[in-house]
Amino acid sequence: MATVLITGANRGLGLEFCRQYAAAGWNILACCRKPAGAADMQALASHFDNIEIIALNVADFARVDDLSRQLAEWRIDVLLNNAGVYGDRREHAFGNLDYSAWTETLRVNLQAPIKMTEAFLPQILRSDRKLVVTISSLMGSISDNSSGGSLLYRSSKAGLNAAMKSLALTLRPQAVGVLIFHPGWVKTDMGGASALIEAHESIAGMRNYIEQFTLRQTGSFVKYDGTPLPW
Repeated sequence: MATVLITGANRGLGLEFCRQYAAAGWNILACCRKPAGAADMQALASHFDNIEIIALNVADFARVDDLSRQLAEWRIDVLLNNAGVYGDRREHAFGNLDYSAWTETLRVNLQAPIKMTEAFLPQILRSDRKLVVTISSLMGSISDNSSGGSLLYRSSKAGLNAAMKSLALTLRPQAVGVLIFHPGWVKTDMGGASALIEAHESIAGMRNYIEQFTLRQTGSFVKYDGTPLPW
């Protein structure tokens, strides 16, 4: 049975990833900051015996290392870096930027997925699929940026794209693949009610692409439906 480790699993895209992978019979390591308060995650886990809920704040790198040691004997087929924050606030736009919030946004959105990959590489290497999947955003595309704004979020996702592209080249000799997804504008807490698609459609598209992945596609930046995206 394949295993996926999902960060930010308690709501939105992460929760829908858990729902669909659990229904498909995968082992789920569902990570979130506060499992006791994750009512939807707890409810989902009550219907499946293949979901393990784990407390993890991805910005706490010591805890990431601790969890890797706790899961030292596992094989992780897909590491799914989903946890993220928006960071930007209207009251702290350019001219009144909150630099501490910017630092935290970079830590969660950019550094944490790299740290997760570094910490869990041994478990990934022991698996059959050997795949790192990271949820980014089209807002991380420099060439697509035609509206400006969102300095914190855009910079964190642009940096994430660059780092994951580099990791794809670094890890390819070990047959580890790297995928970078734009999930679309999804109706979640972050995406809002005006978003264009439902979470189940976005996740189903990404899961389909993951299932068809080959190492030739490593380092790709694609939309949830597989459409290549500009850097």
